[in-house]
Amino acid sequence: MRLPFSLVHHSKYFQQLRWVHTMNPTTPPRHLSKTIVIMGPTGSGKSKLSIDLTSRFFTYSEIINSDKIQLYSGLNITTNKITPQDQLGVTHHLLGEINSSHSLTPFEFRSLASGYVTNITSRNKNPFIVGGSNSLIYALLSKKFDPNSNIFHDPKPDTICSERQYNCCFLYVHVAQPTLNQYLTKRVDEMLDSGMLQELHHFFESGSFDSVSPTGLRQAIGIPELEKYIRYTKCTDFNKDAAKAMYDDAITQIKLNTCQLAERQVEKIQRLREIGWDLHKIDATEAVTASLRGERVGEIWERDVVGPSVKIVKRFLEE
Repeated sequence: MRLPFSLVHHSKYFQQLRWVHTMNPTTPPRHLSKTIVIMGPTGSGKSKLSIDLTSRFFTYSEIINSDKIQLYSGLNITTNKITPQDQLGVTHHLLGEINSSHSLTPFEFRSLASGYVTNITSRNKNPFIVGGSNSLIYALLSKKFDPNSNIFHDPKPDTICSERQYNCCFLYVHVAQPTLNQYLTKRVDEMLDSGMLQELHHFFESGSFDSVSPTGLRQAIGIPELEKYIRYTKCTDFNKDAAKAMYDDAITQIKLNTCQLAERQVEKIQRLREIGWDLHKIDATEAVTASLRGERVGEIWERDVVGPSVKIVKRFLEE
């Protein structure tokens, strides 16, 4: 099933997508569909784990993206989307499928993703929800969702819902913050080596920036930080030393903002634990540490991350 994402150009976008529901989202279904959720801060290895599980062990599965920036089309390097090659043939939904001129709300995400969960389970497959945007995960999974409430910023007891509309198995991929910060700093350099700066140059020069929603794709880390530098380099009389200083400052800010994003994501995960969500913590710290040292990661990743996750998911599906 492919949802009509071209409808994001129309004012009746959300109303025309209501058909994706087979049930009222606030009414508990008679049978709770089983759903596997892989969550964690950016850079922890969620995408890698999801592909390991769905391509090797649970091949009757499909992935629904829950990263709010990766929902949108474009800027694949800047938004760090998993490449088609790395997807290994596993079907992905809501990955780069929303027109970047639109800004998808958590309530709209709930509608779209619920439709995919229903469709995937109707074909006797397992939906894997994978991404670091915990506000979207909460919006999708909570049995009752109030779009006017934000449990992470202004929690009110009467708007928090600890019950879920699906039977969920949560895998929380954890990496110790100092180690994760080192990895994220290195990852920014790798993204730049892969063409992130060139991608953003084209983004500004082509006029795409002006057509992108300021509350959607334009919030991607890298765009606001490098905008001043990129625009300055288009001036006919720009100073090379000044440009280099702007660039260095922008990259430093990108690295800082990425690390701060990871910290906020961990805080939100802790909030979900506090309201009663049972999260299985999978510690990938040693694997990431080995990667930073240039050592072989495979055996450590299998032992610490893949192995425990397979046991947890298998037990969950057999219950």
